[in-house]
Amino acid sequence: MAIATNLGFPRLGANRELKQAVESYWAGKVTEESLLRTGAIIRRDNWLVQQKAGIDHVPSNDFSLYDQVLDTTAMLGAVPERYGHESGLVSLETYFAMARGTIGDDEIPSVPAMDMTKWFDTNYHYIVPELEIGMKFKLSSTKVVDEFIEARDMGVATRPVLLGPVTYLLLSKTNDPKQDPLAMLESILPVYEIVLKQLAAEGAEWVQIDEPMLGMDLDDRKRSAFGLSFARLSSATSSLKLLAAIYFSDLRDNLRTALALQVAGIHIDLVRGVEQLDEMMAKLPANMVLSLGLVDGRNIWKTDLTKATDLATKAVSTLSSDRVMIGPSCSLLHCPVDLNLEVGLDSQMRSWMAFAKQKVREIAVIAAVAGTRGIGAEALLAENAAAMKSRRESSLIHNPLVEARTAALTEEMHVRTSPYEERRALQRQSFKLPDFPTTTIGSFPQTPAIRKARVSLRKGSMTATAYQKFLKKEIETVVRFQEEIGLDVLVHGEAERNDMVEYFGEQLEGYMSTTNGWVQSFGTRAVKPPIIFGDISRPKPMTVTWAAYAQSLTEKPVKGMLTGPITMLEWSFVRDDQPRRDTCRQLALAIRDEVLDLEKSGIRMIQVDEPALREGLPLHQADWVDYLAWAVECFKLSVAGVTDRTQIHTHMCYADFNDIIESIGEMDADVISLEASRSGMELLSAFGEYQYPNQIGPGVYDIHSPRQPSSEEMKDLICKALEVLRADQLWVNPDCGLKTQSWAQARASLANMVDAAKSLR
Repeated sequence: MAIATNLGFPRLGANRELKQAVESYWAGKVTEESLLRTGAIIRRDNWLVQQKAGIDHVPSNDFSLYDQVLDTTAMLGAVPERYGHESGLVSLETYFAMARGTIGDDEIPSVPAMDMTKWFDTNYHYIVPELEIGMKFKLSSTKVVDEFIEARDMGVATRPVLLGPVTYLLLSKTNDPKQDPLAMLESILPVYEIVLKQLAAEGAEWVQIDEPMLGMDLDDRKRSAFGLSFARLSSATSSLKLLAAIYFSDLRDNLRTALALQVAGIHIDLVRGVEQLDEMMAKLPANMVLSLGLVDGRNIWKTDLTKATDLATKAVSTLSSDRVMIGPSCSLLHCPVDLNLEVGLDSQMRSWMAFAKQKVREIAVIAAVAGTRGIGAEALLAENAAAMKSRRESSLIHNPLVEARTAALTEEMHVRTSPYEERRALQRQSFKLPDFPTTTIGSFPQTPAIRKARVSLRKGSMTATAYQKFLKKEIETVVRFQEEIGLDVLVHGEAERNDMVEYFGEQLEGYMSTTNGWVQSFGTRAVKPPIIFGDISRPKPMTVTWAAYAQSLTEKPVKGMLTGPITMLEWSFVRDDQPRRDTCRQLALAIRDEVLDLEKSGIRMIQVDEPALREGLPLHQADWVDYLAWAVECFKLSVAGVTDRTQIHTHMCYADFNDIIESIGEMDADVISLEASRSGMELLSAFGEYQYPNQIGPGVYDIHSPRQPSSEEMKDLICKALEVLRADQLWVNPDCGLKTQSWAQARASLANMVDAAKSLR
């Protein structure tokens, strides 16, 4: 039997208990003690679920109240000066201030949050470490050791998880752009060494060091940093065994570096890079364990146990069972918790799926049968094979009409009628907007009343007619408010939408939705990704009624709001039985139908959001050209059918665009809006250097923070933007949608934003 292991478990709780507890704490409704007690209950349940499933190496310190990168910042005491932390343990107040900023009052000024961006190519966001020149690092959190002891005392021997020091630094930024964060490696390693010694003293046997940056393209200097780091960490204590966990990609040119690390084991992602297995086994040092990531940690489909056990058996035959671990490709953080909570799914489709709780059982089964060729598990393997066959052959998956339409695509369908400059002249004449036109990204606050109405409709206690009347009232409220404060381009507020992806997934053929399939996006923000199981089509208009109603209420232009094909793809659980590009083209055609219907209804501005464009970029640069070609093609396919007078917007957020700026230009959107306030407009440098010709709306305030920026603060950011952009290019808008804000926050901040734009005019 091989060793069954896991790299991490979802931390939200089966019913989002963590979200409720943290937000109640922020609102002052529960004490810190109560919040920490909820966290302890979630950890206990997670550990016991994995132990009961048969996991030999159960992870600890994979839990977080907000974000594991922020936890590492707290561990190192790497708190930026503006938060006022001087010494000692980082308090919960400081911890959340780094994540969200502070509101402030008449006597104490507000403090902005730290930057936030995507965790590799996932929809999870991490808080970017801000390292300051001369920063002193000191152990400032006991969380890692505390949670190991907590599990040990309840009878669960865990494998603590640490974000590796090199990955941490490579994900950081410094207050001096000329300062390389990697230069601080020698300064942070002593803190890691202290933690490892403390874990060893408490009886830990293995420690997992996550270094996903080893799956990226690296130069020799960065590769050597990994060797130095693990040499130091492995010598901190002789009793600990270190597992270097590398995931989200295959090793490629970094394979030699990984095999030379002074570690007891290496974890590799075989879902993303099965072809690396043979070379790894052939070159693995005799004293090293190989951990096989065979269960997909980022999707909800059942593992093909026949294929997985064949690979595991091959590894056991080559290396021996005590040198093979079986685990997920990456942490199960990116999966919902428990399929058993889904009572409304089609029974056939349900038989194709596994959530985190079911995936740890799959891991244990693969580990148990590896080397025994399935002896004693024939019935289980046969049941799994039947589920694989059922999905592969199901008539629910394939739609000949969709496949024929995709096959008939032409080059002309991807190109606007006229070049941008000609469209711009027509649009200026048509809309007659002032300089620095103001707008929002789309959503307005989802109030308790809106959520209650949606639940009432679902439960049948509110009729469809009453619900539509309620939504019209909400739309009118949003439109009148926007007119009142003087916004130039309005939106309908999206009161009818539960989520920017799930809402559309519920209306498209080829999708299915869950009731409790929550996944953490950042902090307490959870999303419920819909599931693409088959060919996609749009049976009827999805947004036209609400956008057209909003436009009927005002003389000002109202933007139609859609989610783009790449984001629909990236933020869904995607079918894995055909290339992603094929699925994306089907999505693009469905959205194209909606765009054209919006235009026919009189909507002359249409925003097709693509915040996931950068997220979908492959981790190895050699694979970029192919991805960017079909991603840009799909966006253009979705919007290119409109006339020149219709203005196409898109929105992107929380990503670095420097290395894909040419592809963004090729998208040829008339207006692009993007997150920029947390970074102080740093992201705009790429657009300036590229001389981006179209219009841009860099976000001037961070909607994920409770603080309300002043008009002057936003005016300063607009002036920073004008250092790299022309005045006639610039739009003024928030970073992102206002869904998660309260009306009080949105009202004050938007009024200040409009004042800032008017002042500059």
